[in-house]
Amino acid sequence: MYAQRLPEVSLVEIKDSNPEQEATKVASLIKPHEQLIPLSEDGELYDSPQFARWLARFDSGEAVFFIGGPVGVSPKLKATSSSTLSLSPLTFPHELARLLLFEQLYRAKTIFQGSNYHK
Repeated sequence: MYAQRLPEVSLVEIKDSNPEQEATKVASLIKPHEQLIPLSEDGELYDSPQFARWLARFDSGEAVFFIGGPVGVSPKLKATSSSTLSLSPLTFPHELARLLLFEQLYRAKTIFQGSNYHK
């Protein structure tokens, strides 16, 4: 549902066996103008309005979010990223994290548009 509401957001799945292989694959996909933002429980925490303001600093197509596999995100990938985002201090399966991220991206879009959805 959120993917339909956010046609400007594309989803790419990488299924590798360990964080280092994922990091190598992600690094090969990132374009020079894109900023990689891994999701991690130790990343920056925002409420929805703060997240919308933080997201506003990126030009369209610049932010690339990465949700790691079952053992998390490679420390090497985190170190090369401009910032790290947390959806919660809790750990979620990546399918649920993807849903939460899409919902928060949609919520940020509605905040930009002045909609009451986010309240």
